[in-house]
Amino acid sequence: MRTIPTLVTAAALAAATLAVAPVAAAGGPGHGPGPGHGGGPGHGPRGTCAGVEALFCEDFESEPTGGASSLDWGVDTRHGTLRVERAGRAGKVLRVHTEDNGYAFLEVDDFAAPGNTFYGRLRLKVDDFPTAPDWAHFTLVEVTGSGSDEVVRPLGGQFAPTVGPDATFWGIGADGGPTGDWTSWRESAPTVEDQWQCVEFEWSAPENRVALWFDGVPQPDLTVTGDEHGGADVPFVLPTADTVRIGWQLYQGGATPDHFDVWVDDITLASERVGCGGGAS
Repeated sequence: MRTIPTLVTAAALAAATLAVAPVAAAGGPGHGPGPGHGGGPGHGPRGTCAGVEALFCEDFESEPTGGASSLDWGVDTRHGTLRVERAGRAGKVLRVHTEDNGYAFLEVDDFAAPGNTFYGRLRLKVDDFPTAPDWAHFTLVEVTGSGSDEVVRPLGGQFAPTVGPDATFWGIGADGGPTGDWTSWRESAPTVEDQWQCVEFEWSAPENRVALWFDGVPQPDLTVTGDEHGGADVPFVLPTADTVRIGWQLYQGGATPDHFDVWVDDITLASERVGCGGGAS
Protein backbone atom coordinates (compact mmCIF):
# COMPACT_ATOMS: atom_id res chain seq x y z
CA MET A 1 0.00 0.00 0.00
CA ARG A 2 1.50 3.27 -1.03
CA THR A 3 1.35 6.41 1.08
CA ILE A 4 0.29 9.41 -1.00
CA PRO A 5 1.13 13.00 -0.06
CA THR A 6 -1.60 15.57 -0.60
CA LEU A 7 -0.75 18.85 -2.30
CA VAL A 8 -3.22 21.66 -1.71
CA THR A 9 -3.16 24.86 -3.71
CA ALA A 10 -5.32 27.94 -3.68
CA ALA A 11 -6.78 26.86 -7.02
CA ALA A 12 -7.65 23.44 -5.62
CA LEU A 13 -9.38 25.01 -2.66
CA ALA A 14 -11.33 27.32 -4.91
CA ALA A 15 -12.42 24.36 -7.02
CA ALA A 16 -13.77 22.36 -4.09
CA THR A 17 -17.38 21.38 -4.70
CA LEU A 18 -18.63 19.12 -1.95
CA ALA A 19 -21.19 19.69 0.80
CA VAL A 20 -22.81 17.58 3.49
CA ALA A 21 -24.73 18.51 6.59
CA PRO A 22 -23.76 17.08 9.97
CA VAL A 23 -25.77 14.09 11.09
CA ALA A 24 -26.87 13.09 14.54
CA ALA A 25 -26.77 9.48 15.62
CA ALA A 26 -26.42 7.30 18.67
CA GLY A 27 -23.28 7.03 20.78
CA GLY A 28 -20.64 4.36 20.31
CA PRO A 29 -18.54 1.89 22.29
CA GLY A 30 -17.12 3.55 25.38
CA HIS A 31 -19.08 6.77 24.79
CA GLY A 32 -22.45 6.59 26.46
CA PRO A 33 -25.18 4.38 25.01
CA GLY A 34 -23.79 1.87 22.55
CA PRO A 35 -24.76 1.65 18.88
CA GLY A 36 -28.25 0.29 18.47
CA HIS A 37 -29.53 1.76 21.75
CA GLY A 38 -32.58 3.66 20.63
CA GLY A 39 -32.37 2.60 16.95
CA GLY A 40 -32.44 5.27 14.27
CA PRO A 41 -30.53 5.49 10.99
CA GLY A 42 -27.12 5.69 12.63
CA HIS A 43 -27.18 2.01 13.51
CA GLY A 44 -29.61 -0.67 12.43
CA PRO A 45 -30.63 -4.00 13.94
CA ARG A 46 -28.12 -6.69 14.78
CA GLY A 47 -27.24 -9.12 12.00
CA THR A 48 -28.18 -7.08 8.95
CA CYS A 49 -26.57 -9.56 6.53
CA ALA A 50 -29.18 -12.25 7.23
CA GLY A 51 -31.28 -12.79 4.13
CA VAL A 52 -29.68 -9.94 2.16
CA GLU A 53 -28.78 -10.53 -1.48
CA ALA A 54 -25.49 -8.71 -1.92
CA LEU A 55 -22.17 -8.89 -3.70
CA PHE A 56 -20.51 -8.68 -0.29
CA CYS A 57 -21.89 -8.35 3.23
CA GLU A 58 -20.25 -8.37 6.67
CA ASP A 59 -21.96 -7.56 9.97
CA PHE A 60 -19.28 -9.32 12.12
CA GLU A 61 -21.89 -11.32 14.05
CA SER A 62 -20.35 -14.66 13.03
CA GLU A 63 -16.80 -13.48 13.70
CA PRO A 64 -15.07 -14.29 17.02
CA THR A 65 -14.00 -11.35 19.14
CA GLY A 66 -10.33 -10.42 19.02
CA GLY A 67 -7.95 -9.93 16.12
CA ALA A 68 -10.01 -9.75 12.95
CA SER A 69 -9.63 -12.36 10.21
CA SER A 70 -11.95 -14.05 7.74
CA LEU A 71 -11.93 -16.28 4.68
CA ASP A 72 -14.26 -13.72 3.05
CA TRP A 73 -11.96 -10.70 3.30
CA GLY A 74 -8.36 -9.74 3.90
CA VAL A 75 -6.53 -7.49 6.34
CA ASP A 76 -3.95 -4.87 5.36
CA THR A 77 -2.28 -2.89 8.14
CA ARG A 78 0.76 -0.74 8.89
CA HIS A 79 1.05 0.58 12.43
CA GLY A 80 -2.58 -0.41 12.89
CA THR A 81 -4.91 -3.21 13.95
CA LEU A 82 -8.39 -4.53 13.24
CA ARG A 83 -10.36 -6.12 16.10
CA VAL A 84 -13.89 -7.46 16.40
CA GLU A 85 -15.45 -6.23 19.63
CA ARG A 86 -18.85 -6.37 21.30
CA ALA A 87 -20.89 -3.16 21.43
CA GLY A 88 -23.91 -3.67 23.67
CA ARG A 89 -27.21 -4.44 22.01
CA ALA A 90 -25.70 -3.77 18.58
CA GLY A 91 -23.76 -7.03 18.78
CA LYS A 92 -20.29 -7.03 17.25
CA VAL A 93 -18.47 -4.25 15.39
CA LEU A 94 -15.04 -3.80 13.85
CA ARG A 95 -12.62 -1.53 15.69
CA VAL A 96 -10.01 0.06 13.41
CA HIS A 97 -7.03 1.41 15.35
CA THR A 98 -3.97 3.16 13.89
CA GLU A 99 -0.95 4.98 15.26
CA ASP A 100 0.03 8.35 13.72
CA ASN A 101 -0.07 7.98 9.92
CA GLY A 102 -0.56 4.23 9.93
CA TYR A 103 -3.37 2.42 8.17
CA ALA A 104 -5.67 -0.54 8.80
CA PHE A 105 -8.13 -1.82 6.19
CA LEU A 106 -10.59 -4.65 5.74
CA GLU A 107 -9.98 -5.58 2.12
CA VAL A 108 -12.57 -7.11 -0.22
CA ASP A 109 -10.50 -8.75 -2.97
CA ASP A 110 -11.66 -10.34 -6.24
CA PHE A 111 -14.70 -8.08 -6.15
CA ALA A 112 -16.84 -7.79 -9.29
CA ALA A 113 -20.02 -5.83 -9.96
CA PRO A 114 -22.24 -6.27 -13.04
CA GLY A 115 -21.60 -3.38 -15.41
CA ASN A 116 -19.02 -2.02 -12.95
CA THR A 117 -21.85 -0.31 -11.08
CA PHE A 118 -22.63 -0.94 -7.41
CA TYR A 119 -23.74 0.62 -4.14
CA GLY A 120 -21.94 0.50 -0.81
CA ARG A 121 -23.30 0.91 2.71
CA LEU A 122 -21.46 1.02 6.02
CA ARG A 123 -22.06 2.38 9.49
CA LEU A 124 -19.17 4.14 11.15
CA LYS A 125 -18.07 6.27 14.07
CA VAL A 126 -14.76 8.16 14.17
CA ASP A 127 -13.56 9.06 17.65
CA ASP A 128 -11.33 11.95 16.51
CA PHE A 129 -10.25 13.53 13.23
CA PRO A 130 -6.74 14.97 12.72
CA THR A 131 -6.05 18.59 13.65
CA ALA A 132 -2.36 18.48 12.69
CA PRO A 133 -0.31 18.60 10.58
CA ASP A 134 -1.74 21.22 8.23
CA TRP A 135 -3.76 19.67 5.40
CA ALA A 136 -3.71 16.21 7.00
CA HIS A 137 -5.61 13.95 4.61
CA PHE A 138 -7.46 10.74 5.53
CA THR A 139 -9.26 7.90 3.75
CA LEU A 140 -12.01 5.56 5.00
CA VAL A 141 -13.11 3.86 1.76
CA GLU A 142 -10.83 3.18 -1.21
CA VAL A 143 -11.56 1.40 -4.51
CA THR A 144 -9.08 0.23 -7.15
CA GLY A 145 -9.28 -1.95 -10.24
CA SER A 146 -8.23 -2.56 -13.81
CA GLY A 147 -8.51 -0.28 -16.82
CA SER A 148 -7.48 2.87 -14.94
CA ASP A 149 -4.66 3.82 -12.60
CA GLU A 150 -7.01 5.93 -10.47
CA VAL A 151 -7.12 5.13 -6.74
CA VAL A 152 -10.63 6.35 -5.93
CA ARG A 153 -11.66 7.32 -2.40
CA PRO A 154 -15.49 7.39 -2.14
CA LEU A 155 -15.13 8.55 1.46
CA GLY A 156 -12.30 10.57 2.97
CA GLY A 157 -11.48 14.09 4.00
CA GLN A 158 -8.96 16.69 5.04
CA PHE A 159 -8.00 19.11 7.80
CA ALA A 160 -8.12 22.71 6.54
CA PRO A 161 -6.16 24.99 8.89
CA THR A 162 -7.15 28.13 6.98
CA VAL A 163 -10.77 27.51 8.03
CA GLY A 164 -10.14 26.87 11.72
CA PRO A 165 -8.12 24.93 14.32
CA ASP A 166 -10.49 21.92 14.27
CA ALA A 167 -11.82 22.20 10.72
CA THR A 168 -12.03 18.83 8.97
CA PHE A 169 -14.33 18.15 6.04
CA TRP A 170 -15.66 15.12 4.18
CA GLY A 171 -14.69 14.71 0.56
CA ILE A 172 -14.38 12.33 -2.36
CA GLY A 173 -10.93 12.03 -3.89
CA ALA A 174 -8.73 10.15 -6.33
CA ASP A 175 -5.05 9.66 -6.98
CA GLY A 176 -3.03 8.29 -9.84
CA GLY A 177 -4.00 8.17 -13.50
CA PRO A 178 -4.12 11.30 -15.65
CA THR A 179 -5.92 13.51 -13.12
CA GLY A 180 -3.28 13.37 -10.38
CA ASP A 181 -4.24 14.03 -6.77
CA TRP A 182 -7.40 15.87 -5.72
CA THR A 183 -9.68 16.12 -2.74
CA SER A 184 -13.06 17.76 -3.18
CA TRP A 185 -14.42 19.47 -0.06
CA ARG A 186 -15.71 22.79 1.17
CA GLU A 187 -16.63 24.43 4.46
CA SER A 188 -20.24 23.19 4.37
CA ALA A 189 -19.02 19.57 4.57
CA PRO A 190 -17.86 19.22 8.21
CA THR A 191 -17.02 15.84 9.66
CA VAL A 192 -18.82 14.60 12.77
CA GLU A 193 -16.79 13.12 15.63
CA ASP A 194 -17.89 10.44 18.08
CA GLN A 195 -21.28 9.78 16.48
CA TRP A 196 -22.54 6.78 14.53
CA GLN A 197 -23.74 7.53 11.04
CA CYS A 198 -24.80 5.47 8.05
CA VAL A 199 -22.91 6.21 4.84
CA GLU A 200 -23.95 4.98 1.40
CA PHE A 201 -22.13 5.53 -1.88
CA GLU A 202 -22.86 4.84 -5.53
CA TRP A 203 -20.17 3.76 -7.97
CA SER A 204 -21.47 4.26 -11.51
CA ALA A 205 -19.09 3.43 -14.34
CA PRO A 206 -21.41 4.51 -17.22
CA GLU A 207 -21.53 8.05 -15.79
CA ASN A 208 -18.02 8.00 -14.25
CA ARG A 209 -19.79 9.13 -11.08
CA VAL A 210 -19.44 8.65 -7.33
CA ALA A 211 -22.34 9.86 -5.15
CA LEU A 212 -23.08 9.77 -1.40
CA TRP A 213 -25.94 9.54 1.09
CA PHE A 214 -25.68 10.23 4.84
CA ASP A 215 -28.26 8.53 7.05
CA GLY A 216 -30.43 7.90 4.01
CA VAL A 217 -30.40 11.53 2.83
CA PRO A 218 -28.93 12.14 -0.65
CA GLN A 219 -26.06 14.61 -0.82
CA PRO A 220 -26.05 15.85 -4.44
CA ASP A 221 -23.29 18.38 -3.74
CA LEU A 222 -21.01 15.48 -2.83
CA THR A 223 -21.29 13.93 -6.29
CA VAL A 224 -18.13 13.92 -8.40
CA THR A 225 -17.89 12.97 -12.07
CA GLY A 226 -15.30 12.73 -14.82
CA ASP A 227 -16.51 16.03 -16.24
CA GLU A 228 -15.64 17.84 -12.98
CA HIS A 229 -12.16 16.37 -12.63
CA GLY A 230 -9.90 16.15 -15.63
CA GLY A 231 -12.35 17.48 -18.20
CA ALA A 232 -12.27 16.75 -21.92
CA ASP A 233 -8.49 17.04 -22.22
CA VAL A 234 -7.65 14.67 -19.33
CA PRO A 235 -10.82 12.72 -18.50
CA PHE A 236 -11.29 11.04 -15.16
CA VAL A 237 -12.18 7.36 -15.64
CA LEU A 238 -13.36 5.00 -12.92
CA PRO A 239 -11.44 1.72 -12.93
CA THR A 240 -13.24 -1.60 -13.22
CA ALA A 241 -13.50 -2.15 -9.48
CA ASP A 242 -11.93 -5.35 -8.16
CA THR A 243 -10.77 -4.29 -4.67
CA VAL A 244 -12.68 -2.35 -2.01
CA ARG A 245 -10.89 -1.30 1.19
CA ILE A 246 -12.68 -0.04 4.29
CA GLY A 247 -10.90 1.27 7.38
CA TRP A 248 -8.63 4.26 7.99
CA GLN A 249 -5.44 5.78 6.63
CA LEU A 250 -3.77 9.10 7.40
CA TYR A 251 -1.19 10.22 4.85
CA GLN A 252 0.95 12.62 6.93
CA GLY A 253 3.07 11.92 9.99
CA GLY A 254 3.29 13.89 13.22
CA ALA A 255 -0.47 13.78 13.66
CA THR A 256 -2.65 15.23 16.41
CA PRO A 257 -4.02 13.10 17.97
CA ASP A 258 -1.24 10.54 17.78
CA HIS A 259 -3.65 7.64 17.24
CA PHE A 260 -7.08 7.08 15.68
CA ASP A 261 -10.02 4.77 16.40
CA VAL A 262 -12.80 4.12 13.92
CA TRP A 263 -15.77 1.80 14.54
CA VAL A 264 -17.30 0.08 11.51
CA ASP A 265 -20.34 -2.18 11.12
CA ASP A 266 -22.84 -3.52 8.58
CA ILE A 267 -20.70 -3.33 5.45
CA THR A 268 -22.69 -4.13 2.31
CA LEU A 269 -21.81 -3.94 -1.38
CA ALA A 270 -24.75 -4.61 -3.69
CA SER A 271 -26.03 -4.14 -7.23
CA GLU A 272 -28.95 -2.07 -5.91
CA ARG A 273 -28.94 0.73 -3.40
CA VAL A 274 -28.74 -0.43 0.21
CA GLY A 275 -30.70 1.51 2.81
CA CYS A 276 -29.88 2.32 6.40
CA GLY A 277 -32.66 0.24 7.96
CA GLY A 278 -30.81 -3.06 7.89
CA GLY A 279 -31.38 -4.90 4.60
CA ALA A 280 -31.68 -3.96 0.97
CA SER A 281 -34.16 -1.17 0.29
